[in-house]
Amino acid sequence: MKIVHGEFESMSAIHRVLPRFVPKPIAYGTYSTDPDTHFFICEFRDMTKDMPDPDQFAAALSTLHQKSQSPTGMFGFHVTTYAGNLPQMVTWDKSWESFFAKSLRNALDQEIDVKGSDEEFDVLIPALFNKVIPRLLRPLESDGRTVKPCLVHGDLWYANSGIDASTGEPLLFDACCFYAHNECESVVRR
Repeated sequence: MKIVHGEFESMSAIHRVLPRFVPKPIAYGTYSTDPDTHFFICEFRDMTKDMPDPDQFAAALSTLHQKSQSPTGMFGFHVTTYAGNLPQMVTWDKSWESFFAKSLRNALDQEIDVKGSDEEFDVLIPALFNKVIPRLLRPLESDGRTVKPCLVHGDLWYANSGIDASTGEPLLFDACCFYAHNECESVVRR
């Protein structure tokens, strides 16, 4: 149920900013006759099999980032969202560096839980969190600089996009949104 709730809230958030960029979310819930079966319903939008035009797609994505506004002014999201079946760490945080580090730590912990410990990870992970992330991200929020929390799709890849057959405009679906740095749209596929 949490997965479909996250999908509904994600698609609703995008729809509020750019209604033509996603099918309109209608409802989510659980079957009354089967408490283990859940649903998410959105409007039907007929799509072509082609990939969206890169310029149109990037322009729409840029508009989403520019027009969106975090309701708290922070990074995160108000419900847990899922990349596939994996919950994302989306607890509100004032700092992009801190939010990114917590989110990445969550993803790595899930990886280690499934695949077990790794000697290389044991060496690389502390360096990543103690040196790499602070050196790359801290300057973005230092000396008066700030990062605007933008609504991001969260699982952006070609299979979660399409073209509206009636308008020719790009479409997104299967979102797992959160407010992040606008360049946080790419995801490592498992």
